[in-house]
Amino acid sequence: MPKLVDHSERRQRIIEAAWRLIAERGIDAATMREIAREAGYANGALTHYFADKEALLRAAYEHVYSATNGRVAVAVSGLDGVEALRAFCREVLPLDDLQLEEARMVLSVWSRAIVDEALEAVHAESMGVWRSMIVEWLREGRDLGQVRTSTTDDVLADQLMTQLMGAQVMALAGGSAVGPAAQEAVLEEWISRLARP
Repeated sequence: MPKLVDHSERRQRIIEAAWRLIAERGIDAATMREIAREAGYANGALTHYFADKEALLRAAYEHVYSATNGRVAVAVSGLDGVEALRAFCREVLPLDDLQLEEARMVLSVWSRAIVDEALEAVHAESMGVWRSMIVEWLREGRDLGQVRTSTTDDVLADQLMTQLMGAQVMALAGGSAVGPAAQEAVLEEWISRLARP
């Protein structure tokens, strides 16, 4: 009797191997052969699930983004306004080992998005969703009297997105000088300014 293959599980295992390999060793080390070996499959097995490395990179990026969004959904449950915004930021900032690994993977993929239109589109869409969420929490914060600054919500959202993405770069490039405590201090300072008219 032929062995039944769970294709969904196998595809997920390949994606997990890809993003972890990129996080640990960089995007150049993540060849299709190395990803297959990491996942425990023959090199040819990957082509049944991904047309090429670019398709696998997109899937790995989407996986990390979805995992972050899953944590965000749990963290912001029952919160609104500035409290939801703070909880969101704490899931995006590289404050623990998992988030730091995700940042390593995402930053590696960003460099590819410059030349891969499909990957750039995935990135732009995901960042657009996050920006919309931020704007909504800022509006809630205004309704609750938590946000009193005259700076527009669009500008505030752009500031925060830049801060979050920059924190990922700095955490990888700057070491302990921009570790979790420093990142949280910067976040809290930014949040405290929201209440200033």
